[in-house]
Amino acid sequence: MRARSALFDVYGGHLRERGGAATIAALVRLLEPLDFAAPAVRTAVSRTVRQGWLEPVRLPDGPGYAMTPRAERRLDEAAARIYRTRPSTWDGRWHVVVLEELPAREARDRLASSLQLLGYGALGPVTWVAPRPSPELADVLTAEDVRGSTFHGEHEGDPAELAARAWDLGTLGLDYARFVAEWEPVMSAVDGTSPPSAFAASQRFLHAWRKFLFRDPGLPRELLPGDWPGAGAAAFFDRHTNRLAPAVAKFVDDCLAHH
Repeated sequence: MRARSALFDVYGGHLRERGGAATIAALVRLLEPLDFAAPAVRTAVSRTVRQGWLEPVRLPDGPGYAMTPRAERRLDEAAARIYRTRPSTWDGRWHVVVLEELPAREARDRLASSLQLLGYGALGPVTWVAPRPSPELADVLTAEDVRGSTFHGEHEGDPAELAARAWDLGTLGLDYARFVAEWEPVMSAVDGTSPPSAFAASQRFLHAWRKFLFRDPGLPRELLPGDWPGAGAAAFFDRHTNRLAPAVAKFVDDCLAHH
């Protein structure tokens, strides 16, 4: 886990519901159980500010940093998929993006990564589909100076076959099962008696789970294979996250209240 990723997780998972801002001292305290020293936290904050995700603010305890509207949109979208709080709105139609041209290699790789994070799967070099439109799509295309046409459309064929073309669901299912097998002994060994330890374990657990956002678009149940391993993995993630939630909340509140 890098300090910047840990910073995003802290803002999205904890600070978003607590006003969305914190002093640098509070951020250092929050990331200390993850073995990040103060200089690494300050560097990650500075980099995140330059990238437009955080902005300096004045807080009662001194100078701090708050999420920008762009960061709030990104973190809210990620949270909805991490915790599956958004009801399915699948109506049989896909949101289709057709790029007018491909950017240079480096920008193309960034664009592909961003589109995958928003839940789009590639059907070809310039054609991407998703089960629902993303409110961030326009920002992503603008950031890479790419134009594209978007529309909703039904697939003339089996929509599950189209989903299997756009996403490698077989490998994804195996990786969900592997995630449970690897993390079951790790999380079962953590209790809530030490809030800092519970926080550290919960954040590492979240970081590992969040990687699935780049690969799983949150397809409706009817488009997934039978006995989908992702459902069991999600229940496993929820169970341990909720179990440690009281200790984690205490640690976060103590860090923010400390003077």
